[in-house]
Amino acid sequence: QVRLVESGGGLVQAGGSLRLSCVVSGLMFGYYDMAWFRQAPGEERVFVAAISQSGSRTLYADSVKGRFTVSRYNSKSTMYLQMNSLKPEDTGVYSCAAGIYKALASAYDYWGQGTQATVSS
Repeated sequence: QVRLVESGGGLVQAGGSLRLSCVVSGLMFGYYDMAWFRQAPGEERVFVAAISQSGSRTLYADSVKGRFTVSRYNSKSTMYLQMNSLKPEDTGVYSCAAGIYKALASAYDYWGQGTQATVSS
């Protein structure tokens, strides 16, 4: 059974930081590109960041460039999202996904349940 489990969300003030984790089981983690998406209440899911199988390539939404860093440790089947200089508009449920290296939700086959990150102003 494939499982993607996110953690690390919480409530933080604007300008603060959070580090999200995504632990994957049930598939060959190193064979999959990975990504983070965010969904705010009443809004569509949006792309945040992606990382290639080896971690050599990364892709970011313009809104998070320079503030967020995606990384992965294949030996631990884990992906991270370091979020710095957080803004209220970063608030939402952050989900990790496994699939193909694209900024489109349809490119990813496996999804986690998500972790809530709330940034207060």
